[in-house]
Amino acid sequence: MSAGTTSHSDTEAARNRKFGPLYSRNVRAVVARGLMATRSSNWMVMLSGFFEPVLYLIAMGVGLGAIVGTVQGPGGGEISYAAYIAPALLAVSAMNGAVYDSTWNVFFKMNFSKLYQGMLYTSLGPLDVAMGEIFLALLRGLMYATGFTAVMGLMGLLTTPWAILMIPAAVLIAFGFASFGMGITSFMKTFQQMDWINFIMLPMFLFSATFYPLSVYPEYIQWFIQAMPLWHGVDLLRQISVGAFSPATAIHVGYYLVMIALGMLLTTGRLRKLFLK
Repeated sequence: MSAGTTSHSDTEAARNRKFGPLYSRNVRAVVARGLMATRSSNWMVMLSGFFEPVLYLIAMGVGLGAIVGTVQGPGGGEISYAAYIAPALLAVSAMNGAVYDSTWNVFFKMNFSKLYQGMLYTSLGPLDVAMGEIFLALLRGLMYATGFTAVMGLMGLLTTPWAILMIPAAVLIAFGFASFGMGITSFMKTFQQMDWINFIMLPMFLFSATFYPLSVYPEYIQWFIQAMPLWHGVDLLRQISVGAFSPATAIHVGYYLVMIALGMLLTTGRLRKLFLK
Protein backbone atom coordinates (compact mmCIF):
# COMPACT_ATOMS: atom_id res chain seq x y z
CA MET A 1 0.00 0.00 0.00
CA SER A 2 1.44 3.40 -0.97
CA ALA A 3 1.99 6.29 1.43
CA GLY A 4 -0.73 8.31 -0.31
CA THR A 5 -3.24 5.48 0.08
CA THR A 6 -2.34 5.09 3.76
CA SER A 7 -2.78 8.83 4.39
CA HIS A 8 -6.14 8.77 2.60
CA SER A 9 -7.34 5.80 4.66
CA ASP A 10 -6.30 7.56 7.90
CA THR A 11 -8.27 10.63 6.87
CA GLU A 12 -11.35 8.59 6.03
CA ALA A 13 -11.07 6.73 9.34
CA ALA A 14 -10.92 10.06 11.18
CA ARG A 15 -14.06 11.28 9.45
CA ASN A 16 -16.02 8.11 10.12
CA ARG A 17 -15.13 7.47 13.76
CA LYS A 18 -17.60 8.22 16.54
CA PHE A 19 -16.11 11.57 17.57
CA GLY A 20 -15.21 12.62 14.02
CA PRO A 21 -11.83 14.33 13.61
CA LEU A 22 -11.79 15.38 17.27
CA TYR A 23 -10.76 12.18 19.08
CA SER A 24 -9.29 8.84 17.97
CA ARG A 25 -8.84 7.23 21.42
CA ASN A 26 -5.09 7.05 20.94
CA VAL A 27 -3.80 9.29 23.73
CA ARG A 28 -1.21 6.64 24.60
CA ALA A 29 0.71 7.38 21.38
CA VAL A 30 1.19 11.02 22.41
CA VAL A 31 2.19 9.97 25.94
CA ALA A 32 4.66 7.34 24.69
CA ARG A 33 6.36 9.86 22.42
CA GLY A 34 6.60 12.40 25.28
CA LEU A 35 8.12 9.87 27.68
CA MET A 36 10.75 8.90 25.12
CA ALA A 37 11.66 12.56 24.57
CA THR A 38 11.86 13.24 28.31
CA ARG A 39 14.11 10.25 28.92
CA SER A 40 16.54 11.34 26.22
CA SER A 41 16.77 15.11 26.73
CA ASN A 42 14.57 16.71 29.43
CA TRP A 43 15.31 14.72 32.58
CA MET A 44 17.68 17.36 34.01
CA VAL A 45 15.01 20.05 33.68
CA MET A 46 12.50 17.82 35.47
CA LEU A 47 14.98 17.10 38.27
CA SER A 48 15.68 20.79 38.84
CA GLY A 49 11.96 21.46 39.21
CA PHE A 50 11.84 19.13 42.20
CA PHE A 51 14.70 20.76 44.10
CA GLU A 52 13.42 24.35 43.79
CA PRO A 53 10.55 24.06 46.33
CA VAL A 54 12.74 21.92 48.62
CA LEU A 55 15.35 24.69 48.75
CA TYR A 56 12.62 27.27 49.44
CA LEU A 57 11.34 25.08 52.27
CA ILE A 58 14.77 24.79 53.84
CA ALA A 59 15.61 28.49 53.41
CA MET A 60 12.26 29.93 54.48
CA GLY A 61 10.76 27.20 56.63
CA VAL A 62 13.86 26.21 58.57
CA GLY A 63 15.92 29.41 58.35
CA LEU A 64 13.22 32.06 58.73
CA GLY A 65 11.03 29.66 60.69
CA ALA A 66 13.51 29.70 63.56
CA ILE A 67 12.75 33.42 63.92
CA VAL A 68 9.01 33.31 63.27
CA GLY A 69 8.24 30.33 65.52
CA THR A 70 4.69 28.97 65.42
CA VAL A 71 1.77 30.42 63.47
CA GLN A 72 -1.95 29.80 63.36
CA GLY A 73 -2.85 27.07 60.86
CA PRO A 74 -6.17 25.98 59.35
CA GLY A 75 -8.69 25.15 62.07
CA GLY A 76 -7.03 27.55 64.51
CA GLY A 77 -4.29 25.22 65.76
CA GLU A 78 -0.68 26.32 66.21
CA ILE A 79 1.82 24.84 63.75
CA SER A 80 5.44 25.55 62.90
CA TYR A 81 6.19 28.06 60.17
CA ALA A 82 7.79 25.31 58.08
CA ALA A 83 4.58 23.23 58.31
CA TYR A 84 2.62 26.36 57.33
CA ILE A 85 4.51 27.12 54.12
CA ALA A 86 5.28 23.53 53.03
CA PRO A 87 1.78 22.80 51.57
CA ALA A 88 1.86 26.17 49.82
CA LEU A 89 5.21 25.36 48.22
CA LEU A 90 3.79 22.01 47.11
CA ALA A 91 0.96 23.89 45.36
CA VAL A 92 3.50 26.21 43.74
CA SER A 93 5.55 23.21 42.61
CA ALA A 94 2.48 21.61 41.03
CA MET A 95 1.69 24.88 39.25
CA ASN A 96 5.23 25.44 38.00
CA GLY A 97 5.67 21.91 36.68
CA ALA A 98 2.33 21.94 34.89
CA VAL A 99 2.84 25.42 33.45
CA TYR A 100 6.32 24.60 32.14
CA ASP A 101 5.10 21.46 30.36
CA SER A 102 1.96 23.08 28.97
CA THR A 103 3.45 26.44 27.91
CA TRP A 104 7.15 26.60 26.99
CA ASN A 105 7.29 22.95 26.01
CA VAL A 106 4.11 23.31 23.94
CA PHE A 107 5.29 26.62 22.46
CA PHE A 108 8.41 24.97 21.02
CA LYS A 109 6.50 21.98 19.68
CA MET A 110 3.83 24.18 18.12
CA ASN A 111 5.95 26.92 16.55
CA PHE A 112 9.38 25.41 15.88
CA SER A 113 9.37 21.62 15.66
CA LYS A 114 5.83 21.65 14.16
CA LEU A 115 5.18 18.46 16.11
CA TYR A 116 1.43 18.93 16.51
CA GLN A 117 0.91 19.57 12.82
CA GLY A 118 2.60 16.24 12.12
CA MET A 119 0.50 14.45 14.73
CA LEU A 120 -2.76 15.84 13.38
CA TYR A 121 -1.87 14.80 9.84
CA THR A 122 -2.25 11.22 11.15
CA SER A 123 -5.39 9.68 12.60
CA LEU A 124 -4.83 11.53 15.89
CA GLY A 125 -7.35 14.23 16.78
CA PRO A 126 -6.81 17.46 18.73
CA LEU A 127 -8.35 15.95 21.86
CA ASP A 128 -5.83 13.10 21.71
CA VAL A 129 -2.98 15.60 21.51
CA ALA A 130 -4.39 17.82 24.26
CA MET A 131 -5.06 14.93 26.63
CA GLY A 132 -1.66 13.37 25.93
CA GLU A 133 0.26 16.57 26.63
CA ILE A 134 -1.78 17.31 29.73
CA PHE A 135 -1.28 13.75 31.00
CA LEU A 136 2.49 14.25 30.69
CA ALA A 137 2.20 17.45 32.73
CA LEU A 138 0.16 15.57 35.35
CA LEU A 139 2.73 12.79 35.50
CA ARG A 140 5.39 15.39 36.24
CA GLY A 141 3.15 16.97 38.88
CA LEU A 142 2.61 13.55 40.48
CA MET A 143 6.35 12.94 40.68
CA TYR A 144 6.97 16.36 42.25
CA ALA A 145 4.10 15.97 44.71
CA THR A 146 5.18 12.51 45.83
CA GLY A 147 8.81 13.53 46.27
CA PHE A 148 8.00 16.76 48.10
CA THR A 149 5.51 15.04 50.41
CA ALA A 150 8.22 12.49 51.24
CA VAL A 151 10.58 15.37 52.11
CA MET A 152 7.90 16.85 54.37
CA GLY A 153 7.61 13.49 56.10
CA LEU A 154 11.37 13.26 56.64
CA MET A 155 11.33 16.76 58.14
CA GLY A 156 8.54 15.81 60.55
CA LEU A 157 6.00 18.18 58.97
CA LEU A 158 3.25 15.57 58.46
CA THR A 159 1.09 15.28 61.56
CA THR A 160 -2.02 13.49 60.24
CA PRO A 161 -2.75 10.55 57.93
CA TRP A 162 -4.94 12.93 55.90
CA ALA A 163 -1.74 14.51 54.58
CA ILE A 164 -1.36 11.70 52.03
CA LEU A 165 -4.29 13.28 50.17
CA MET A 166 -2.02 16.21 49.32
CA ILE A 167 -0.60 14.10 46.48
CA PRO A 168 -3.85 13.68 44.49
CA ALA A 169 -4.82 17.24 45.41
CA ALA A 170 -1.54 18.52 43.94
CA VAL A 171 -2.26 16.54 40.76
CA LEU A 172 -5.68 18.22 40.60
CA ILE A 173 -3.95 21.62 40.85
CA ALA A 174 -1.51 20.65 38.10
CA PHE A 175 -4.43 19.49 35.92
CA GLY A 176 -6.13 22.86 36.26
CA PHE A 177 -3.06 24.84 35.24
CA ALA A 178 -2.03 22.42 32.48
CA SER A 179 -5.45 22.39 30.84
CA PHE A 180 -5.44 26.19 30.56
CA GLY A 181 -1.73 26.60 29.85
CA MET A 182 -1.77 24.73 26.55
CA GLY A 183 -4.79 26.66 25.26
CA ILE A 184 -3.29 30.03 26.21
CA THR A 185 0.04 29.12 24.61
CA SER A 186 -1.72 28.49 21.31
CA PHE A 187 -2.24 32.26 21.05
CA MET A 188 1.46 33.02 21.58
CA LYS A 189 3.69 33.58 18.55
CA THR A 190 6.89 35.14 19.95
CA PHE A 191 9.17 34.72 22.96
CA GLN A 192 8.26 38.23 24.07
CA GLN A 193 4.62 37.19 24.33
CA MET A 194 5.62 34.12 26.35
CA ASP A 195 7.23 36.41 28.94
CA TRP A 196 3.71 37.41 29.99
CA ILE A 197 3.31 33.95 31.51
CA ASN A 198 6.12 34.60 34.00
CA PHE A 199 4.74 38.10 34.57
CA ILE A 200 1.47 36.51 35.75
CA MET A 201 2.92 33.57 37.65
CA LEU A 202 5.33 35.59 39.81
CA PRO A 203 2.62 37.75 41.48
CA MET A 204 0.52 34.62 42.05
CA PHE A 205 3.48 32.99 43.78
CA LEU A 206 4.19 36.01 45.98
CA PHE A 207 0.64 37.08 46.87
CA SER A 208 -1.35 33.82 47.15
CA ALA A 209 -0.78 33.55 50.91
CA THR A 210 2.26 31.39 50.23
CA PHE A 211 4.44 32.79 53.03
CA TYR A 212 1.94 34.69 55.18
CA PRO A 213 -1.82 34.62 55.84
CA LEU A 214 -4.39 36.28 53.62
CA SER A 215 -5.53 38.47 56.52
CA VAL A 216 -2.45 40.73 56.23
CA TYR A 217 -3.95 42.34 53.11
CA PRO A 218 -6.72 44.93 52.94
CA GLU A 219 -10.13 43.40 52.27
CA TYR A 220 -10.37 44.59 48.66
CA ILE A 221 -7.03 42.95 47.86
CA GLN A 222 -8.13 39.76 49.61
CA TRP A 223 -11.07 39.42 47.19
CA PHE A 224 -8.70 39.76 44.24
CA ILE A 225 -6.29 37.16 45.62
CA GLN A 226 -9.10 34.70 46.28
CA ALA A 227 -10.06 34.88 42.62
CA MET A 228 -6.61 33.60 41.57
CA PRO A 229 -6.26 29.84 41.04
CA LEU A 230 -3.07 29.38 43.06
CA TRP A 231 -4.66 30.68 46.26
CA HIS A 232 -7.30 27.94 46.04
CA GLY A 233 -4.52 25.36 45.70
CA VAL A 234 -2.53 26.78 48.61
CA ASP A 235 -5.54 26.86 50.93
CA LEU A 236 -6.70 23.41 49.84
CA LEU A 237 -3.34 21.78 50.57
CA ARG A 238 -3.01 23.62 53.89
CA GLN A 239 -6.37 22.26 55.02
CA ILE A 240 -5.45 18.74 53.96
CA SER A 241 -2.02 18.91 55.62
CA VAL A 242 -3.60 19.24 59.08
CA GLY A 243 -6.88 17.45 58.38
CA ALA A 244 -8.95 20.61 58.97
CA PHE A 245 -11.73 20.34 56.39
CA SER A 246 -14.55 22.84 55.88
CA PRO A 247 -17.07 23.86 53.20
CA ALA A 248 -14.22 25.86 51.65
CA THR A 249 -12.51 22.54 50.82
CA ALA A 250 -15.33 21.63 48.43
CA ILE A 251 -15.22 25.13 46.94
CA HIS A 252 -11.51 24.77 46.19
CA VAL A 253 -12.02 21.38 44.54
CA GLY A 254 -14.98 22.70 42.55
CA TYR A 255 -12.93 25.68 41.40
CA TYR A 256 -10.34 23.38 39.86
CA LEU A 257 -12.93 21.07 38.30
CA VAL A 258 -14.48 24.06 36.51
CA MET A 259 -11.01 25.28 35.55
CA ILE A 260 -10.18 21.86 34.06
CA ALA A 261 -13.40 21.68 32.05
CA LEU A 262 -13.00 25.19 30.63
CA GLY A 263 -9.31 24.64 29.93
CA MET A 264 -9.94 21.41 28.03
CA LEU A 265 -12.61 23.11 25.93
CA LEU A 266 -10.25 25.99 25.16
CA THR A 267 -7.27 23.78 24.32
CA THR A 268 -9.21 21.34 22.12
CA GLY A 269 -10.96 24.15 20.29
CA ARG A 270 -7.72 26.00 19.62
CA LEU A 271 -5.91 22.92 18.28
CA ARG A 272 -8.84 22.13 16.04
CA LYS A 273 -8.99 25.69 14.73
CA LEU A 274 -5.25 25.93 14.12
CA PHE A 275 -4.54 22.57 12.54
CA LEU A 276 -7.77 21.07 11.21
CA LYS A 277 -8.75 23.76 8.70
